[in-house]
Amino acid sequence: MNAGDRVRVERAAQTYEGVLLPSSTPEHLVVKLDGGYNVGIDREDASVDVLESDVYDVESAQDEQGQSAIEFDDDLPTVSLISTGGTIASTVDYRTGAVTAQFDAEDVLRAVPDLAGMANYRGRVVANILSENMTPAVWQELAQAVHEEIEAGADGIVVMHGTDTMQYSASALAFMLDTPVPIVFTGSQRSADRPSSDNVMNAVSAVEAATSDCAEVLVCMHADESDDRCALHRGTRVRKNHTSRRDAFETVGAKPLGEVDYDIDGESTVTFRRAYTERDSVDLALHDDIETDVELLKFSPGMDTALLETAAESSDGIVIEGTGLGHVNTDWIGTIEDLDIPVVMTSQCLEGRVCDRVYDTGRDLLDAGVIEGEDMLPGTAKVKLMWALANSDDVADTMQEPQAGEIQQRSTPWL
Repeated sequence: MNAGDRVRVERAAQTYEGVLLPSSTPEHLVVKLDGGYNVGIDREDASVDVLESDVYDVESAQDEQGQSAIEFDDDLPTVSLISTGGTIASTVDYRTGAVTAQFDAEDVLRAVPDLAGMANYRGRVVANILSENMTPAVWQELAQAVHEEIEAGADGIVVMHGTDTMQYSASALAFMLDTPVPIVFTGSQRSADRPSSDNVMNAVSAVEAATSDCAEVLVCMHADESDDRCALHRGTRVRKNHTSRRDAFETVGAKPLGEVDYDIDGESTVTFRRAYTERDSVDLALHDDIETDVELLKFSPGMDTALLETAAESSDGIVIEGTGLGHVNTDWIGTIEDLDIPVVMTSQCLEGRVCDRVYDTGRDLLDAGVIEGEDMLPGTAKVKLMWALANSDDVADTMQEPQAGEIQQRSTPWL
């Protein structure tokens, strides 16, 4: 009995029939059922009959360099597919049953055959991690890989990423790269073995966006609960606002930058509602130096200043999520003034702009040296501060000037 065999497993009066997949533990069998779901079965007291041998090839096509390319058509654009892990990359996991996906262009086309004929594809693995395990070091590796792929002639980049921290990684690349081509992050809220999976539509729409004229870092995910549109969010203005819905991502303070009207017959269209950086209008450049010792603190009533002091001891900068227009308890102000590091104020409110000139607390915070974060999202502000500390001679000015669309000139919603 080997992975790839078709088997019938009986245990506890239940019968399961399907393709045997590799298992992460010797105590369990993993079987892909005909309906597409995977089931794990305790080997103890289970009887297994092999119905047919080697019905499914579970060998990896990954080469030693972590890259692959399929046969090229000179009439099609070239899109580099870069994997960092996450649910959308687990389409490969579910195909092979492996705990760590072996991802390349061929794997993606097997998992999402709808992509065939849209572009030439190159595949590359940067990481294979759950997105909660993402680190600034991986952001740097990802930025370097994207830079190399564009240098090698890619007309667009699709980054497949877990959804939980996608907004942080998208922000990081938006600051680290001047790009002449689109860089599109996409993921999947629901894995490929679920009937409601969003992986196919998101992947197809991301490739459409990657071949568009918008040379920015974008996040491409479902626009609503239906399977007809994907929203294109600017990477520095997007936030995951729901734990499990397919349309979990929203642009904060405005409608999405654009949309992909998904057509199952391959006639999808990309439209944009606001100005964007056009393809080939900037030269490719990499600015991937970052200062990793930056903390993001969320203020809440009664919060001890000792937390701020402890965070500051080992940090080169702090971003605070304040209340309302950007406030903290007045007891914090003296501590902030004594800190010898940049302190950026953002707001816990989902909409609007920090303005510390309205109330006495805000004015005192400005006198203490706090940098207003304008209408930046707190997570984006943290990433930007990490980048600014390593790339700017005047951190305060850099934090208050838009670098990658992270600050809107006016807080006017729904444009």
